[in-house]
Parts: sequence; C-alpha cells; structure tokens
Amino acid sequence: MTTIDTSLLTPLGWNAHFEEQYETLLRDHESDNAAPRIEPARVVFTSHGLYDVLTARGPRRATCAGRLRWDADSNVDTPAVGDWVGLRADTGDHGSIVHIFTRSTALLRKQAGRRADAQVLAANVDVVFVVSAMNAELNERRLERFLAMVIDGGARPVFVLNKADLHEDTTAFVEVVRNIAPAVPLVTTSATRGDGLDALRAHVADSETIALVGSSGVGKSALTNRLLGRDVQREGAARASDERGRHTTAHRELFVIPGGGLLIDTPGIRELALFADEARAPGGFDDVETFAGECRFTDCSHRGEPGCAVRMAVETGALTPERLAAWHKLRAEQSVFLAKTNTGEALARKRHQRSISKLVRQVTRIKNR
Repeated sequence: MTTIDTSLLTPLGWNAHFEEQYETLLRDHESDNAAPRIEPARVVFTSHGLYDVLTARGPRRATCAGRLRWDADSNVDTPAVGDWVGLRADTGDHGSIVHIFTRSTALLRKQAGRRADAQVLAANVDVVFVVSAMNAELNERRLERFLAMVIDGGARPVFVLNKADLHEDTTAFVEVVRNIAPAVPLVTTSATRGDGLDALRAHVADSETIALVGSSGVGKSALTNRLLGRDVQREGAARASDERGRHTTAHRELFVIPGGGLLIDTPGIRELALFADEARAPGGFDDVETFAGECRFTDCSHRGEPGCAVRMAVETGALTPERLAAWHKLRAEQSVFLAKTNTGEALARKRHQRSISKLVRQVTRIKNR
C-alpha cells in the first residue's frame, strides 16, 4: 500500500494538529486491510457539491461520500474552503471525501436570510485581513462585526485600510479604525500603487493561511492579485457617484502565495449577522468587557443598574455611547440566534426520528411480505 508523505503537505498548511487526527483516522479505518487508502487533502474550491482539493500527489476533483452528507446536521458539517479532509481514491483523478478533520479555526456567520443556520466562510485560517476602503463607506459598526467574527473564530485579525492613493492625508481614517481596537495591527495599503504590501506579507508566516474579508468594492480582489503576483480575481471599481462597491469575487477560493503562505479571498459581504454557539460576549469588545468586570453585580446588564462601571465609563467619556450600543446590539442578536437554533434543533431531531421510524416500518413491511 502506498505511503503518503504528509511532509509534502506542510506548504499547504498541514501541521501537528491535523497529523494527529490523520493517524487516528488511519488506525480506525484501516483495520480492514481491504479498505481503500485515505489520504489528506485541502479544499481549495467548492461548487454545487463538487470540490477541488490539493493532495501530496497533486490536485484532485472530489465529491462528498454519501455517509458524510447523511451525517451532516447543518452546513457547518460539510466541507468548506480551507478544510482538511480525508480523501478516498475512486477512479483516475477523482476521489470521495469521507472525513472532515476538526478545524483549528473557522470564520462563521449566520446564514443569510431568516434561517438560523451557520455558514463557514473559510476554515483553518491563521490571519484575517479585515479590509476597508478609505472613503465615505468606512463604517465602524461594520468593522466591529468583522472583528468579532474573526476573534470568535480563533484567528488573528489585522485591519487593512486600502485605497490610500485617494488621499494625501490618511490620518483621520486611521484614527477611526484605531479607536475600535487599538491592540489590533493596522496596515494602510494602495493596491493600485502597491503600497503596504510588504507590511501585509510580514503578518503571514510560511505555511500560514490568510483570508481577506470585507464589503464589496474595498479592493480585496486587487490586493489578492498583488499578493499573488498575478491576476486571479477580476477587479471592479467602485461607482464614482456614491463610492459604493460592486461584487467582483463571486466565490471563495484558496491560493498558494509565491514565497510561502496561502490566501483565501471571499466575496464582498452585504449581510454579516454573527453566528453564536454559546451565550458569550462577542469578540473585539475588550474595552466593554474590562469595564464590565468592575460592575457591582456579576449579572449586570449595563442598562442602568446601580454600581454599573460600564455606564459610568460612558458618562465619563471613557467609552462612547455608540460603542456600548453596538455591544448591546450584537448581544441581542446572539440571544435571538441561540433561541432560534435551539428550537430548530428540537424540530430537526423530531423530523429525523420520524424519518427513521418511517424507514423501519417500510423495512418491516418488506420482510413480512
């Protein structure tokens, strides 16, 4: 049986976290000597149930094995761009994905629309460039949401202020973003002129994966092309009338960066409702949480209770009312999402049980004929 040299996967982001899981998978799967060999692969592109993956032996086209699809309780349980998966060879260059390795990080948002489900924007990302343009569309509240998604997902955030070529003085834009989270690194760039690219590359180590997120028209595609040294994404200019961006990237895709590292570009996000899997404060609000730790009551809601250090911070100017309002809004969204999720899971369990019961009855009728 051919041995897979997993060291060849290191430039694709393979590390000890996945190696340990792979060894366990092989022990569990290959107790049967007749079982097909499973090799690790990284998902670089998905479309309508088809997956492009990279393996130690080169690129492959894959589909999900039936059991993996059956066992999936939600979109989170299906392969996403950036995932490491177990691939079973079928014929030629085709394979079946039979396993998804536990993710080290994941960028999650609530599925667009009213449905209470999560969408994986990118998996196993080390650094996320939160890109915004230096124009009238710069929105602190939107950046707070992106920051919360990145921190909650376990990745390291970096703010990127693009289109510096449009302004002689960028100080005002930098100050706006600095005030959101002073500890988060910030890089100013111009994809048009190539400014700031070395500063961006400094945040990416060999074998690490970065993702670019942001609204439409902020220049993510242009930055992607600059970082990769070739045109892989179509670029589109913002409308001159209102500086609003246009969608140019229509899908998520993982690329290998020349010289080391990997990059996932994502489409512009119009709706960013945060996914919440537990009742905890959204990430990126260290200032609010620090003041909250000084409140008289541990269950303080920061809406006027006596001894509320958060309200005191607002009154003294240490915390802006807009910042606290944004925190309250995200907390409220999390509560609503969790309530919908719990209700949805209960209904899904009932539907699943009914399906199994129906199948058992059908099998019983067939046996009794």
